Amino acid sequence: MKKRYILSCLLAAAMSITSCTKNFEEINTNPDKTTGEFIDPYLFIPQAQITFSQTGYDQLLFQAGWMQSLASTFNYYNNGDKYVLASAGTGYYTYTWNRAYQAYTLMYEMGQLVKDKPANTNLDAAGKIMRVMIIQRLTDLYGDVPYTEAGQAKTGNFTPKFDKQQDIYTDMLKQLDAATAALDPAKDKLTADLFYKGDISQWKKLGYSLMLKVGMRLTKVAPDLAKQYAEKAYAGGTMSSVADDAKVYADRNNAASSNSDVIRTPDDFRELRWGKTLIDYMKSTNDPRISAIAEIAAGNGLAANQNQTAGNNAANVQMGLPNGYTISSVVNAPGYPGATPADPAVKDDSPAPLGKYSRPRFDVYADKGSANYIYTYGESELLLAEASTRGWNTGVAATHWNNALAADMRSLINYNTTPIAVVSDADINTFVSTHPLNPATALAQINTEYWVATSTLFNFNETFSNWRRSGFPVLTPVTFPGQYITGQLPRRMPYPTTLISQNGANYNAAVQSQGADNFATRVWWDK
Repeated sequence: MKKRYILSCLLAAAMSITSCTKNFEEINTNPDKTTGEFIDPYLFIPQAQITFSQTGYDQLLFQAGWMQSLASTFNYYNNGDKYVLASAGTGYYTYTWNRAYQAYTLMYEMGQLVKDKPANTNLDAAGKIMRVMIIQRLTDLYGDVPYTEAGQAKTGNFTPKFDKQQDIYTDMLKQLDAATAALDPAKDKLTADLFYKGDISQWKKLGYSLMLKVGMRLTKVAPDLAKQYAEKAYAGGTMSSVADDAKVYADRNNAASSNSDVIRTPDDFRELRWGKTLIDYMKSTNDPRISAIAEIAAGNGLAANQNQTAGNNAANVQMGLPNGYTISSVVNAPGYPGATPADPAVKDDSPAPLGKYSRPRFDVYADKGSANYIYTYGESELLLAEASTRGWNTGVAATHWNNALAADMRSLINYNTTPIAVVSDADINTFVSTHPLNPATALAQINTEYWVATSTLFNFNETFSNWRRSGFPVLTPVTFPGQYITGQLPRRMPYPTTLISQNGANYNAAVQSQGADNFATRVWWDK
């Protein structure tokens, strides 16, 4: 009896086990979880484009001030204006890092979905071009960064190794070469592309133009390699008009431009001014862009100075604010124009110490639907002009120079969907004809214009990188008490402080290889 009872129990248990394991995978699969076959890979591109393009505070707090493109007397901007850490400055080490890797991970995941699929040839190639675009900004700012193991947290790799910048650059050029050659207008169209609405011929020009920029970054450390890829890019076909500019127009109703978010913030609007170095240079050349980009408050007094409305953009009244001053010490700045007096018609108004200094035009830069510029035809023409000046086979330097001057002004016109920062064709033609390229000073001319163009398009990441590469314009470091770097301008951004605890071993290896994790250590191509 006992044996029969035990057997009955075992049979019941066996039946129970069989019942539980039948259709086990189906029963234990999350019905809300999707797989790659149900994901439209073409939707990854626009998300990466808008994520990568939204720079805002990422570059305004440090790079814009370092390059003396913008200036401020307020504490928050001491980080870039005076090389003094203030207002959570170390937190901003992370901004460019996080944003870039968010975009990079999207492109990595898309690449995993479409690799080895002939139906997605162009999408795969465009994704590889995007990955180079993203990683270049990262490595230019920080130096050695995760690359070969980046974007793989999904596989369990939460502590990627840091690749040496030299190796990253070598591979980026190879990736661009293969990806750009693979683009084929007869194959798949990028259905949600924010750059070119899927035009593969424009993506091809972007690929070669990016190859040019990556190559030219190496002029100090690997000139032969720079020459090889600059010539290859030119032969392949770089951007040919401002229609080829790589930019993203923000959706003013849903995802406004992060640059406009800054300007529309009352504190930032009253604190940021165009730098004296930039405005003085533009005035010295009678640059017609001045009235397109700059304005002073339309009325007197502090209330008028802080009023977020259009100001006076007449070129003759514009004046840049010198870097390195506080609101109390600016009265001692050379050429201080004086405050605008209080408006007696405004209750409790007071004088405006910065009222006569030029700010970014509100209607232009505070436009929620303004463009986030990443790379322009004008920049590529300036790089070709420099390559030609160096004696490389990239066309006629003077022709590229003239093209660039005109393009830089026309790109500014396209900063807003409804043109606001307008420079007339007549003014453009006059400026180009009266500012020819001088072979004796060509490198300084070309790279100073690069500084003006990228500054006025609010692409300060690129302003900072090209200045370090070229050395132009010649900038005088700011002197101020308590600086994190003295006697020189910063050369890189320190790594995010969170890496010390999150990826300490690889962080330490990168510092050991590259040098001290500070603002003075130069990245490989800047040696």
